[in-house]
Amino acid sequence: MSDLAWIDAAITAARPQAVGALLRYFRDLDTAEEAFQDACLRALKNWPKNGPPRDAAAWLIMVGRNAALDGVRKRSRDAELPSEDVLSDLDDAEERAASRIDESDYRDDVLRLLFICCHPDLPATQQIALALRIVSGLSVVQIARAFLVSEAAMEQRITRAKRLVGQGDAAFETPGPVERAERVAAVAAMLYLVFNEGYSAGDNPERAQLCGEAIRLTRLLLRMFQTEPEIMGLLALMLLQSSRTAARFDADGQVILLDDQDRGLWDRKPIAEGLALIDKAMRHRRPGPYQVQAAIAALHSRAPSPADTDWTQIDALYATLERLTPSPVVTLNRAVAVSKVAGPEAALDMIAPLSDRLANYFYFHGLAGALNLELGRHEAARTAFDRAIALANTPAEAAHIRQHLDRLSRDHAPRSGAA
Repeated sequence: MSDLAWIDAAITAARPQAVGALLRYFRDLDTAEEAFQDACLRALKNWPKNGPPRDAAAWLIMVGRNAALDGVRKRSRDAELPSEDVLSDLDDAEERAASRIDESDYRDDVLRLLFICCHPDLPATQQIALALRIVSGLSVVQIARAFLVSEAAMEQRITRAKRLVGQGDAAFETPGPVERAERVAAVAAMLYLVFNEGYSAGDNPERAQLCGEAIRLTRLLLRMFQTEPEIMGLLALMLLQSSRTAARFDADGQVILLDDQDRGLWDRKPIAEGLALIDKAMRHRRPGPYQVQAAIAALHSRAPSPADTDWTQIDALYATLERLTPSPVVTLNRAVAVSKVAGPEAALDMIAPLSDRLANYFYFHGLAGALNLELGRHEAARTAFDRAIALANTPAEAAHIRQHLDRLSRDHAPRSGAA
């Protein structure tokens, strides 16, 4: 591995810990980020000559803190330095910084950093953008490409998020058990949003990389909460879903549905890890939404072919998910399992009451079209597919629906006067 490659890997791995600690010292996101960048520049200069430090995170914390304090002194030659309750732990000893690596306050630094990115007043898009910038270290250009917006627009989005966080009453003390549980739930939800942004990317490679970043951060969260079954379930869900990446689109970028995918292209390594994680999580006997969703994904992963899928068990799991987190989208997903167990008519009856709440949801109309097509109701299928294509989120989704419409036009021309 080249000097730059191993340095980049070490900095990436240490970033959450280092930025989290610097945020605790300076209590300002911009200052913490600038201090970390200064430390990275010095690492690029010193590490190739001197070799890697004993602990990269501790080295970056110490150097970044000192660099930031030097900046404070230069800007305030005639002013007193901030008091100890604002700038804490100002000694220069790497030993003391390194000693914190395995202690609870060090874990709380990372959790605090993740939690600040999940500020309740921030829209979900700003939470994701802030986490990708501050915690993951992705550039503004990378994030802008992932969300298909201009660099200037993304810069403004991140700046607004930082300003709102700075105006808020962010807590820097060690959180208690109740607050810790609330933070974990908020962070987990944000990480799953990041994953889904990447998973639904289609042919956008910049956005697709968000899946890997979400998995990396979820691994970090699981290291902090090793006995939390919902975090195990979340990581298992991400691994099982991402294992299908190579089979989800054809050479032309067209969507391939689960039943039509070449299961030989599924990545067995994340599947094995995901199955082991969900089995371990379920032994805790504290079921939660992520565990249930991971268990559904596990049943798909264990089936050698579509015909071997245990749809009855999947229906039961979706029924459990409906009780845990009632949602029309959960019911819509359950209807797919019902169509396999009880037929398309039963599934249509299940989703009919959802028509108003999901009137602008692409997948509702796509499923309604597919079920009507299976029943031979070609005009109803055509109407649903027309609505779905108008609501498509990606070119790949639109192309998939277009295939159905083209097949209907070819095999079942509409009656005279029909739309």
